[in-house]
Amino acid sequence: MAVDFTDHAFIQDPYPGLARLREQGAVTWHEPTGQFLAASHAAASAVLRDRRLGRFWVDREPAEVYEPFNLLHRNQMMENEPPVHTRLRSIVAGAFGRGHVARLRPAVAETASQLVRGTGKEFDLLAEVAEPLAVTVIAELLGVPSPDRAKLRPWSAAIVRMYEVSRTAEVEAAALEACREFADYLRWLASQRAASPRDDLISHLVPVLSGDELVATAILLLNAGHEASVNALGGGMVALLRHPAELARVRADPSLVAPAGEEMIRYDSPLHMFVRTAAADVTIAGVRIPAGAKIAALLGAANRDPAVFASPDSFDVGRDPNPHLGFGAGLHFCLGAPLARIELQAGLRALLEYEVELAAEPVNRPTFVLRGYREVRLSRSSPGASRSRAG
Repeated sequence: MAVDFTDHAFIQDPYPGLARLREQGAVTWHEPTGQFLAASHAAASAVLRDRRLGRFWVDREPAEVYEPFNLLHRNQMMENEPPVHTRLRSIVAGAFGRGHVARLRPAVAETASQLVRGTGKEFDLLAEVAEPLAVTVIAELLGVPSPDRAKLRPWSAAIVRMYEVSRTAEVEAAALEACREFADYLRWLASQRAASPRDDLISHLVPVLSGDELVATAILLLNAGHEASVNALGGGMVALLRHPAELARVRADPSLVAPAGEEMIRYDSPLHMFVRTAAADVTIAGVRIPAGAKIAALLGAANRDPAVFASPDSFDVGRDPNPHLGFGAGLHFCLGAPLARIELQAGLRALLEYEVELAAEPVNRPTFVLRGYREVRLSRSSPGASRSRAG
């Protein structure tokens, strides 16, 4: 039976269905979406690494309707292959290499600590900690002024819903409006930085990217920075709190914070599907993928493959090795992975300063490709009863 990516029960807990799919075959044809699915770790890794499988953006039609969305994608590195990808990625990587990520590390830790410290005895981890932390970090990196930062998360949340397998007309309309508003804002910000440069990423990109490329690159970084970071911390803390023995381990040994962060990403992957298109006939796990066909790497399935991970359905904060595919692999490996790790570890350390527990059953988002929660309510000890800082 084909997996139904829109089924409510599957979205609530996709892992049993993904395991059955993986048992059917490392690569299978999925008629409902008209694409092949790579469910094993080896097959998904091959999809991500094989240069014959690429990202070749094709504008959505009718073009006049989808132009705001198309504009943000035809000019971004994730939707292009070399030489366009090489040029865009090298420019952004060079800007990152100027020390922008390293300079943020102390500020990220302090921001995470302040956010947790400022919550009440019961709070929503996503709305009060994960989201403002993600917005602050990526906005600081890019140079978005503080008064404008509240706009970023709603724009990002609307746009990324376009990536889901099933969308309503209302979802698409909201996404297109967000694309227009976001692009207009970034063009204005770029003009400000061109006139008066600062020590931020936008200022460093203005002289070397076209206007459309800068807008597309900034929105890619913002969307990826927001969505992945928020969902990784939210889903990761739910997993950790549901495994009290593992929570006790990381409390007792601060050196486990970093591997715990990796396990959070593996155990409940924030991104579940990454689609590639065959530029030529290619064979993956013994299955021929004809030129022009699409194949999706199912990262959540790959990250629980028993051929690679011992007890894959167990949450292990000390798992080593942990070759998860949460940040992708190959040419399109996540450029922001170092920043995402800093942010996730800072959030975890800040939360471990307190005794925290789930105050209610977390509420899932009704999406599969970008997996996460809409609400994660936690209760914690009062500030006066806080524990010593973890790590």
